[in-house]
Amino acid sequence: MNKLGIFVNFWEKSWDVDHKKYIRKAADIGFDILEFQAQPLLEMSDDHIRELRKEADAVGIELTYSLGLDRRYDVSSLDEGVRSGGVRYLQNIIRKMQVGGGTLLSGVSYAGWGTPDNMGDSKKPFWDQSVKSMKEIIKVAEECGVTYCVEAVNRFETCLINTAKEALAYIEEIDSPNIGILLDTYHMNIEEDSLGDAIRLVGADRLKSFHTGDNNRRAPGRGHINWDEVFGALADIGYTGRIVSEPFVMQGGEVGRDIHVYRDLIENPSEAAIDAEAKYLLDFERSMIRKYNS
Repeated sequence: MNKLGIFVNFWEKSWDVDHKKYIRKAADIGFDILEFQAQPLLEMSDDHIRELRKEADAVGIELTYSLGLDRRYDVSSLDEGVRSGGVRYLQNIIRKMQVGGGTLLSGVSYAGWGTPDNMGDSKKPFWDQSVKSMKEIIKVAEECGVTYCVEAVNRFETCLINTAKEALAYIEEIDSPNIGILLDTYHMNIEEDSLGDAIRLVGADRLKSFHTGDNNRRAPGRGHINWDEVFGALADIGYTGRIVSEPFVMQGGEVGRDIHVYRDLIENPSEAAIDAEAKYLLDFERSMIRKYNS
């Protein structure tokens, strides 16, 4: 069975959280993976990172990392100072991941979050800068044993990689065993003609992680996405990798602002209510996996 995970900001409105608390919570609910923002690693001592790894190992939780790249570190920038600074920033994150045994980084980490102010009619200049940067970044990922996943996200969050087809074109230019693709059903629902066809296009060899979230950014099964199509396609390609759910359901705080959540998406989102929703989410995905024997 695929390892199933949850993103820590299902519970928290700040990107930096009490990681130990949620490592234990994820394990208690029954998840295999806890994913959180990679940025806080740069503020942690190596000893603290090793402590988190020890805590996770003790309860059987794998830690994975994602990133929405701050525009200050935009590796697709036409400004060489910004671009090269972003390369160093991401290389340092990868090195911090290695300290704690982390092996997977994903997200919008190939360009700054959003659309450049100087975007014209073509994204090729920014694409070329990003590819140039990634060829430098991926060397450190190879040295550190980290798989670097580029995530196809909707047009309102990036202009570079919006579809599975574009993600494939990008990683082909990088040409490294340590680069892969992350597909996310929330974004696919906006950009893809067919969720199933997009999954089959990428295939199991290049799909290194998979995010779930319904069309409304709630837990799978709480919206209108056809989950039979999704899990059927994952079974078609023989995908046995990680499936990490990434709902965002609370307004407020830096997370609500950054993700554009302006109303609570579950009623009275207390910690207990979100715990219950996480359990529902886990049971739903397990049932879909059993249904398709994936």
